[in-house]
Amino acid sequence: MSDSRTGADSRMSTTIDVTVPHPARVYDYLLGGRDHYPPDRTLGAAIIADVPDVQVAARANRAFLGRAVRCLVSEWGITQFLDIGTGIPTAGNTHEVAQALDPAARVVYVDHDPIVMVHARALLKGTPQGRTAFIHADLRDPESILTDPAFTANLDPARPVAIMLVAIMMYILDTDGPQAIVARLLDAVPAGSCVVITHLTGDANLRGVLRIVELGRRSGLEQCARNRAEFESLFAGTELVAPGIAPVSAWRSDLAGTTEVDRAGAADSALLWAGVGRKC
Repeated sequence: MSDSRTGADSRMSTTIDVTVPHPARVYDYLLGGRDHYPPDRTLGAAIIADVPDVQVAARANRAFLGRAVRCLVSEWGITQFLDIGTGIPTAGNTHEVAQALDPAARVVYVDHDPIVMVHARALLKGTPQGRTAFIHADLRDPESILTDPAFTANLDPARPVAIMLVAIMMYILDTDGPQAIVARLLDAVPAGSCVVITHLTGDANLRGVLRIVELGRRSGLEQCARNRAEFESLFAGTELVAPGIAPVSAWRSDLAGTTEVDRAGAADSALLWAGVGRKC
């Protein structure tokens, strides 16, 4: 039976601030969505003007999410997902991909942006056999996620869980303790679980990526790029699933689907690393 309960931490603000850009809304703009405001469009347009490949990277990142979910369901038998940094709903959400393969798949979404919470009803339309839920929480406080009733009610702690951290860890600065955050999430799930991460990197286009970071900082949006070694450190305690660390569009390109999202992300993008680690 579908469970569409929505968890919410009373400490989290539910006020939508449209005076400053927000990652979910800027990402939506880069993907060609409609749920953004003037500050989001201003920052997005400035980034595109300086680094045109960023739109290809955004689409490639979205296409990667679909391939990763297909891999986890079809090849590893994982049917439970904790998708943190959900973003604004668009085509190919995690539950849509997973439940197309296994209608009983369970997905819990997490985001700290109130506008994503407003769109939660769209996210929560899953199959009758599966479960979908939403938690309003911040990744910087993993305990608020792991102790939320929506987490404990919808994910079976005895079965493997895929922790989706797609294009979110770049907003977790070194001072936030990114490795400790990932480690805490992995501690809460059993062996056989996986963590899926993509991350902004300057390894191939340092000038462009530094410009993205600087433009964001000027607008009050803090993010960081990490090189391959720094990115790989986020997978501590796991075994990387083949093909290991790869540019986001190159990771398991054989699993590409046939939707517009999949086709749009087919072009190579070197702005993002991607990887999947399996807890042993």
